[in-house]
Amino acid sequence: MKGLKKIALATAVAAAPFAAHADLKAMDDSAMGNITGQAGVTIELETKVSIGQFKYTDEGSFAVNDIVLGGAGVTTEGSAAGYGDLLDQLKIDIDVEDDGDAVIHVGTLDGNPIDWGMTVGSMELLAGGTGSDSTTLISNMSGYGNLAQLDIRVDTATDHLNIVAAFDVQDMDFDVEFLGIGVRDMVITGAGGNFDYDGDGSVMSADADGEFGLDPTSKEAQVLAGFANVNLDIYKGSGLGASTATDVLRIDVNNVYMDMSIGAVEIGGTSIGSFAIDNLAITDTKLAVYGH
Repeated sequence: MKGLKKIALATAVAAAPFAAHADLKAMDDSAMGNITGQAGVTIELETKVSIGQFKYTDEGSFAVNDIVLGGAGVTTEGSAAGYGDLLDQLKIDIDVEDDGDAVIHVGTLDGNPIDWGMTVGSMELLAGGTGSDSTTLISNMSGYGNLAQLDIRVDTATDHLNIVAAFDVQDMDFDVEFLGIGVRDMVITGAGGNFDYDGDGSVMSADADGEFGLDPTSKEAQVLAGFANVNLDIYKGSGLGASTATDVLRIDVNNVYMDMSIGAVEIGGTSIGSFAIDNLAITDTKLAVYGH
């Protein structure tokens, strides 16, 4: 946040000559009072994004090719299900609270979850960044689903970026090409009504003890119970354990709750069966990311 304060100061200094030229007058306490407590900003959005290639280069390169992100209809399966190809009906509310925290809530204009779709042509490793020698890791990726919740908060007290999301994957297919493996009909949902969210021995269909900040009898809680839930913090911190690293990118995964199923795993083009993971919980997981 110190960096943001410096930017704000520099902006104020730069703007001073323009303010003088316009003969602007300082606001008195009464005028300032009329501003305090005003509503924030709302952005309505619909979009479709395509990227020819994203490439990360070190000594060699990692490239992601032919990326398309939009509504569920950008995928063949989503289009067949009746979805359009625009990421639409988005309503983004942005507020700054009294304590300085920035709060962003992504909702919808029609009250329904946001349908999303994504396709990726391939993910490759390139020798020397030239592609003279390459390995295709993943190809023919296509998936769609719904986003039921996305809340983002920048906490000025801790300098943490907190992200809370609830989503599902209705269908995803991809090939792990260098291993000759195909994944078909992967589905990710919420743990539903058979998961002990907090490990206290009680099974709940939603947030019975307020863990997600919801009234368990509310429609919102009941809807979110059907979606995978993710809560994580991102911030600048120190390395883990005995690490001496400082000023690293820290990602704390507070919780991930979901069910997952795969309709078919193919090897050599032939299915070897289906797989399912019930009540997957990832908690108290921490990552420290830095250069070497």
